Amino acid sequence: NTPSAMFNTRSTSPPKSAWPGVSIMFILMSLYSTSLFGQLQSVKAQVTTNLKEHITYLASDSLHGRMTGSEDERKAAAYITGEFKKYGIANYEGNFDAKKYLQGFEFNPTVDSVKTHVSGNNVVAYINNHAKHTIIIGAHYDHLGWGDPKHSTYRGEPAVHHGADDNASGVSAMLEIARELKNSSLKNNNYVFIAFSGEELGLYGSKWFADHPGFDLKQADYMLNFDMVGRLDSTSQTLILGGTGTSPTWKEVIEKIQSPLHIKSTESGVGPSDHTSFYLKDIPVLFFFTGQHKDYHKPSDVESKINYGGMELVIKYAMDLLTKLNDKDKLAFTKTKDDSNDDVPKFKVTLGVMPDYTYDGEGMRIDAVTDGKPASKAGLLAGDVVIQLGDVKVTEMMSYMKALGQFKKGDTSKVKVKRGKEIIEKDVQF
Repeated sequence: NTPSAMFNTRSTSPPKSAWPGVSIMFILMSLYSTSLFGQLQSVKAQVTTNLKEHITYLASDSLHGRMTGSEDERKAAAYITGEFKKYGIANYEGNFDAKKYLQGFEFNPTVDSVKTHVSGNNVVAYINNHAKHTIIIGAHYDHLGWGDPKHSTYRGEPAVHHGADDNASGVSAMLEIARELKNSSLKNNNYVFIAFSGEELGLYGSKWFADHPGFDLKQADYMLNFDMVGRLDSTSQTLILGGTGTSPTWKEVIEKIQSPLHIKSTESGVGPSDHTSFYLKDIPVLFFFTGQHKDYHKPSDVESKINYGGMELVIKYAMDLLTKLNDKDKLAFTKTKDDSNDDVPKFKVTLGVMPDYTYDGEGMRIDAVTDGKPASKAGLLAGDVVIQLGDVKVTEMMSYMKALGQFKKGDTSKVKVKRGKEIIEKDVQF
């Protein structure tokens, strides 16, 4: 049902009177079907070509990790602006002046224990359908430059943090969705597309836009955020959708979308990405995410590891969602239970692991272990499933977080993990 150039091609059949016989009709229809299949394959190949072109450039050595405020950030912004112009998508003022796509902002982060002043740029484009409501679609394009101890999980000599999945993938998905919407029949809403900067240092770009949107946010229907959508697991095909509790409409629509993707939803409107800035403005949000991995915030997050077929599935899912919501009224907003600070664990220690957020079983499965951290020293391995930490049984992520929140630096504890069919107990020191 998607009115999408990527996934659908309109077909028509000539009047029956035009065909002299069934056998000839069968032959011609077979030829037509072969031709149609070829067209669809060609369109799909073009999407992959576009995605690969975007990610290859944004994650290249020449952009040195796209640190906010750097010349490399400005080069990335210029590329994104050029793609919007190529797709015929104007700036807020309805023209194609490159400078008018940029929304400047300033902030004072602490980098390497030093207070600094940074000037960054969001890139904003707009499809004006003269509609009553506006949909916001965003992804951050900044990354970690050459890395820093506070944000990088890499402990070697300074090296370019390429950020192919985080988040050249999200920006590329947003660009292709923008192209799709520009050429689609979905005209019941306006669309604002934002490539945020300053995300890695603290959601600064999205916070600025949410406070200076350029239109009345009461007209905003909902916000879709794409962050790390390039590493879909080919076996589980799990797409994580965060924010499903921010509107009662989300679950209703999600249940109606047919897709080979396995959807794992979380209700919270708050998370470590730019949708949070819009949830805090009482706007329903949905966060698209294919999971963390061992290359997260490391130089090894490179283009060659991107699953382009998986990205196509994510984009198609998003287009199906936009299609099903095209004729609906403005979505109702609901607050999620994470609003109580009492429910959020305060951490004084870290285990030094990367959780597998796509895992649906009981416990917390470890996706990666950081060298030199407590888990590594205790002998825990990627693939282990933590089922108990101290006296707390770990059944899912929240219970793991609460268990971790009870420790302070220097504490020791027992940790039980399931490794294959075996239950192993280790001593861990924080």
